[in-house]
Amino acid sequence: ATTVRVRDGKTMTTDGPFAETREQLGGYYLVEAKDIDDAVALAARIPEAKRGSIEVRPVMIYK
Repeated sequence: ATTVRVRDGKTMTTDGPFAETREQLGGYYLVEAKDIDDAVALAARIPEAKRGSIEVRPVMIYK
């Protein structure tokens, strides 16, 4: 996972899940992105990224 936060208009990323609190799931977005950089840019646009954090995780497609 990559954790995304936006503070003072700057996007900050951290490798790994956010571990400072117990896990809570407030919901999720399922988006299609060409790569992790695109996914991080999309996550930074989510309003909660300014107050909390957004975890970006890849989804495997099995055929």
